[in-house]
Amino acid sequence: MHTKTIAQLLDLLNKRECSSVELTQIFLDRIKRYDKSLNCFITLTEEMALAAAAVEDQKRAKGQHQFLSGIPIAHKDIFCTQGVKTSCGSKMLDNFISPYDATVVKNFKEAGTILLGKTNMDEFAMGSSNETSYYGPVRNPWDLKAVAGGSSGGSAAAVAASLSPGSTGTDTGGSIRQPAALCNVTGLKPTYGRVSRYGMVAFASSLDQGGPLAKTAEDCALMLQAMAGVDLKDSTSLDKPVPNYCATLNASLEGVRIGIPKEFFQAGLHPEVEASVQEAIKVLEKLGAKIKPISLPNTGLAVPTYYVIAPAEASSNLSRFDGVRFGYRCHEPKNLDDLYKRSRTEGFGAEVKRRILIGTYVLSAGYFDAYYIQAQKVRKLITNDFQEAFREVDIILGPTTPTPAFNLGEKSNDPVSMYLCDIYTINVNLAGLPALSMPGGFVNNRPTGLQLIGNYFEEAKLLNVAHQFQQITDWHAKTPTIFEESLS
Repeated sequence: MHTKTIAQLLDLLNKRECSSVELTQIFLDRIKRYDKSLNCFITLTEEMALAAAAVEDQKRAKGQHQFLSGIPIAHKDIFCTQGVKTSCGSKMLDNFISPYDATVVKNFKEAGTILLGKTNMDEFAMGSSNETSYYGPVRNPWDLKAVAGGSSGGSAAAVAASLSPGSTGTDTGGSIRQPAALCNVTGLKPTYGRVSRYGMVAFASSLDQGGPLAKTAEDCALMLQAMAGVDLKDSTSLDKPVPNYCATLNASLEGVRIGIPKEFFQAGLHPEVEASVQEAIKVLEKLGAKIKPISLPNTGLAVPTYYVIAPAEASSNLSRFDGVRFGYRCHEPKNLDDLYKRSRTEGFGAEVKRRILIGTYVLSAGYFDAYYIQAQKVRKLITNDFQEAFREVDIILGPTTPTPAFNLGEKSNDPVSMYLCDIYTINVNLAGLPALSMPGGFVNNRPTGLQLIGNYFEEAKLLNVAHQFQQITDWHAKTPTIFEESLS
């Protein structure tokens, strides 16, 4: 039961072959048994989940259920959840109980899903390995010595280990796609503005976007259906009709033009990861796609550009965490100045402090023009590269990450090396485009991912290509053997 996809579980629920309470209990039992070795969850909402599942079973019996009624999911602990701790993986918010639901959380409730709990993450979504969390690192279900990826590592690992059928994540520079690739699941970063950011604690406001992680593209389509839509509470939310993402999953790929950027296949790319992309190209050609070499000439500027813009926005967004209004407050401050300094010094971890300092520096009067303004100009060049490419192709294909998962602690003392893990994902956020990572193979039993990038609001096209790929490959169906045992 636990290895089934969301689509398969919905079929069982609709046929009355299981109840939501039974299904929820299976996943809760698996979390309690296996999460001690993985550390995917910060908070488990067992009592709340079983009560909600019972309500959904009653609705289904009356024919009043919604399209995801009874499906258990997990939310990344960056989404505010009413009455439940929302920590962002930080000591700063370890005692924060949200008084309201994020729009994404509300949308999933209205669709009938059941909240299993809140998943672990890099502190305030700042990290590429899920090692910066106040609650400790998330371990990769495929190899417990390896990182799960970040910042949505808890969400990706929970799906990979079948502790949850699906989960939400956020993506600021690859934080859905990168852990999806390293954990062998499917993850989608939608177009900027497609999913509301209201109640999603901000890291970098012009880059952050929520999205789904699940076993398959079909499941991501079902979850995106619930997540997407305009929200008057979010001024960056775009008022654009939401298509039926499942309706075009089975469309033919005959004649679909797929671009292969030469810049994604240069120094730093693991040869076996490159080989997995080449194999995927052959599969897509068999499905009728047309492959075309393209160029994204400013790809090499994406990482330095991102690490000016994102810290600048983080510096501004995190100024609210001052020990006064909510969150962590230092013990017995001597005065207001001491309260601010000690609360922030004690409440934030090293990576968050590093990015706040970088961001404050590039926004300072003497350096604003030299760094921040220049970064915004390069951001426009990166966006233009994509728009030029999409005049020639429909989809762009490449690796999600340059290597498979590295070992825990391997890059902890080398921030630059850690930042380069996102070299293929960051440019998508700078341009605000949608992108998807899907399982594409293994290197020494550690998963690798394939990234599909689309033009604005073309999530359905990405899901279609990924779904068709998953119909004739089985990478997405493989599960880590240590977590295969069923408790049902």
